[in-house]
Amino acid sequence: MATDASRASAERIVIASSNRGKVREIREILRETIRHGRALELIDLADLSPVSFPEEGVDYRTNAIEKARAVAMQAGEIALADDSGLEVDALEGRPGPLSARFGGTGLDDAGRIERLLRELREIPSQRRSARFVCVAALVTPAGDVLSARGECRGEILAAAVGRGGFGYDPVFRVSGLTRTMAELTSDEKNRISHRARAFRALFDAWG
Repeated sequence: MATDASRASAERIVIASSNRGKVREIREILRETIRHGRALELIDLADLSPVSFPEEGVDYRTNAIEKARAVAMQAGEIALADDSGLEVDALEGRPGPLSARFGGTGLDDAGRIERLLRELREIPSQRRSARFVCVAALVTPAGDVLSARGECRGEILAAAVGRGGFGYDPVFRVSGLTRTMAELTSDEKNRISHRARAFRALFDAWG
């Protein structure tokens, strides 16, 4: 996908997100890529002039690509972005791509969790299956686009457990484990999470 020109500038990559928890996770995930010999200089949005983002829609891939494209075109740098969400089977896949806005823009993480648990209060534990979904995208200033998807399956608990992570992590128990995402160490989470799987697949495809 990448041209010789884009390879030459591949050391500088902007993480196109203002979500501090997400930026931290992406940096931790990409440490493995850096350790395996790929030279990456990861730049935060705060280090650039202000960037205007398009309104987000209801498709993970489109949202991720458009966020990365906005930064690549305005900053003239290779940009990484992702879009992710929680899909609950009993809610027919909601909140999905609207996860960060679930219940309205005025809610914080705790408020969104409360809203989710309120909607699920009549749903028994055996019907609370869910999955985290992430699509990661890379866009170059030349307009090259690459994306990859990752998922992590689990179930929604009746109450929050754990203090780590962010978003819906405290109520999402990972399939095959006895702990929620919020109870995992960063290293554990970054081996199995939807975001880790998406970014590993993205960089594997980039070559």
